[in-house]
Amino acid sequence: MKKKIVRIKDIAEKAQTSKGTVDRVLHNRGRVADDVRERILGIIKELNYEPNFIAQSLKSQRTFNLAALVPDPHMDSYWEAPETGMEKAEKELRQYGVTISRYIFDPHEEQSFIAKAQEVTREHPDGLLIAPVFYKEALPFFKEWAALNIPYVLFNTQIELVNPLCYIGQDSYRSGCLAAKILCFGLQSPGSILVAHVNEDISNSAHLITKEKGFRDYFNTLPEKSSFKVISKEINYAENESIDPQLESILKDEPGLKAIYVTNSKAFEVASYLERNQLGHIKLVGYDLLKPNLNYLNKEIINFLINQNPLGQGYWGIHQLANHLVFKKEIQPIKFLPLDIITKENLDYYLDPQ
Repeated sequence: MKKKIVRIKDIAEKAQTSKGTVDRVLHNRGRVADDVRERILGIIKELNYEPNFIAQSLKSQRTFNLAALVPDPHMDSYWEAPETGMEKAEKELRQYGVTISRYIFDPHEEQSFIAKAQEVTREHPDGLLIAPVFYKEALPFFKEWAALNIPYVLFNTQIELVNPLCYIGQDSYRSGCLAAKILCFGLQSPGSILVAHVNEDISNSAHLITKEKGFRDYFNTLPEKSSFKVISKEINYAENESIDPQLESILKDEPGLKAIYVTNSKAFEVASYLERNQLGHIKLVGYDLLKPNLNYLNKEIINFLINQNPLGQGYWGIHQLANHLVFKKEIQPIKFLPLDIITKENLDYYLDPQ
């Protein structure tokens, strides 16, 4: 049966009072006699009344100014997808008065992040979507935004001991476990496995530390865990430098290297080295559907990619703020996105035709 829409007029008639009195009870404003208030609240519960916040937002013509504090996609192509997701959400929510201002920072410069975060604080937006890639530098701002009653949504990086409206992204620990399990299927004999943090400040990247913990914990649960030696390396180099010397040094120290797990979107850098040196026996798992990663996935030099759905992170991050501010919905503190395993065979199903 079609559910009947309950109107304020219906509640007023049943309570034998005016629509204005019902409205005051609903919004907890103005003076209403206690017995009348209790009668109206009882009828609201009885009729299972649900306010139409969409209609109310259209009628009020109020604007909601959101801020997005995100890395520059021109400096790291990973961030192009979250921007696409935010653009999609912005188009859908524009009719409800939602606008988004971007505060773009250099993902390699802490001071750039701090300067843009200070701009956000001065502008005092109604809500904020943030990718907190600089964990230590972000912490003081979380306290400021909480004091200013600015709700914020985290995406890409989950941070403990802070109180965001919501976190959007993957479960980093399970992501690391999944990467370990995938690699196990491809390992036919004992050897060493490299956890590679490529061009990352690992001490300031909480999500990568959590990924590595999940990866190591999985191997520690295996009966044959002593057969595998898990090593971890930070591989950092400038834009005009090559990754080769560092990988060559690792292989010299670990001649029995059987697999590499790249914890971010830079698997293509390692794949390029493996291809040039004909090291196809080394299994490689990484993240994200960047064009250079897809090239090596199709060549099967990258064996698997784990899709972190960065487009969905940007899209749902904005929608969670709108759900809270515009539509007055209760927001769950965590929205984990699926851990999709991408191979050459199923890649086409994950590519946006546009």
